[in-house]
Amino acid sequence: MICGIVNICWIPFAGFISFLILLSAINKSIGVRKAYVNLLLRIFEYGRVSIETAAKGNQQLNEEKFSEHTPGVEQTNDGQNSKEVSNATLITRDAVLLPQAQESGNDKPSTQKKEEINFDFENCLEYVKSGIEAIIEDDVTSRFEAEELKSWNMLTRTNRHYEFISWKITLIWMVGFTMRYFVLMPLRVLVCFVGVLFAVVTNSFVALLPFRFLRLPLADLSFKITFRLIASSLSTLIKFHNKEYKPSSSGFCVANHTSPLDVAIMSTDCTFSLIGQRHGGFLGILQRALARASPHIWFERGEAKDRHLVAERLRQHVSDPNNPPILIFPEGTCINNTSVMQFKKGSFEVGGVIYPVAIKYDPRFGDAFWNSAKYSMMQYLYMMMTSWAIVCDVWYLPPMYRQDGESAIDFANRVKGVIAKQGGLVDLVWDGQLKRMKPKKEWREIQQIEFANRLKSD
Repeated sequence: MICGIVNICWIPFAGFISFLILLSAINKSIGVRKAYVNLLLRIFEYGRVSIETAAKGNQQLNEEKFSEHTPGVEQTNDGQNSKEVSNATLITRDAVLLPQAQESGNDKPSTQKKEEINFDFENCLEYVKSGIEAIIEDDVTSRFEAEELKSWNMLTRTNRHYEFISWKITLIWMVGFTMRYFVLMPLRVLVCFVGVLFAVVTNSFVALLPFRFLRLPLADLSFKITFRLIASSLSTLIKFHNKEYKPSSSGFCVANHTSPLDVAIMSTDCTFSLIGQRHGGFLGILQRALARASPHIWFERGEAKDRHLVAERLRQHVSDPNNPPILIFPEGTCINNTSVMQFKKGSFEVGGVIYPVAIKYDPRFGDAFWNSAKYSMMQYLYMMMTSWAIVCDVWYLPPMYRQDGESAIDFANRVKGVIAKQGGLVDLVWDGQLKRMKPKKEWREIQQIEFANRLKSD
């Protein structure tokens, strides 16, 4: 009896999952994910209002306690506590620092003494200020941490414990936790497994075809379906803009880099040749499967450091008009969806057309940034599959060419500026590799020379 009921329930469920997988494979939607995202936005708005209401209540309660226990607080005529404290001295940062600054000003050495020493301490203040700012929060290292959310997204990846501010929020959080971990996550793992299995089987079959005119379109179809299944396994909702500028011929498609998911996001709409270092584990399986039928470029770590070898292989690829454009991320590392950092000049000195693309994720539904220093690939996939969804915008931009007399570095900076402007990202000149290594010695020497020149001029 029980087995019969289970079989009756299992058949429509399996049919529904197969239907969703088929829709993902052909890149069609019936509006379920869009409705799901809109529902999440309403829940987030309700949570925001509840948090603000609770914060105001706590603030009023603290003010009442302060007025009850603080001497010198008098009642006004209308019965409210006045916030004036009589005969009380408030100790502030300015009250402590200003007298010290005045004392140090009184002890200031004479002008003649300065000329004898030939050194003015004020020359160092700007550098001391810059050093303190760098310690507190600089423009570089903050880009290698998760983007700070303006409002809570009902996930527990925060230390504020908003889920316990009221019983309603707690109930919503518990229902969401159950849905994410016990319903969505198993389904997502299943769809992702189907996508990887599809890549292995179909690319192995396509590689056996002897005719190029059959192999190319089938490899193209296999590539797109593979990444559509992988993207749908994370409940992705992607909005492509300016499709008239979509890469259509051999060249370089250049994009800002936030996550390994960037490849899956882009590949749902267009076929690319991928370039990167060889990996093991999950990425390694996918790399080997794709390489069987498509002209991808994978390097060993030692080869990737040889710029001339890399440039030669890129030239060989773009010289064949039948090859798809190469998808490349010139930053060389993942940045946290708030900025674009220095582009490596390698792909800009090879020649050929550059197709710029800007990618911007909505962090309210899930933080797509991969902090490789903190999480392994499997940990990252686990976080993505237990998030609400992956929502992002992708802008295709007009193709760009290197101008006469323009250096590869200037061309790279010009492309980077266009991507940053379109994606609403901060355009930074720093190298993203600072996430893994210390600043170059040449940069420190430039600052030292600049300081020495200032002292000489004074």
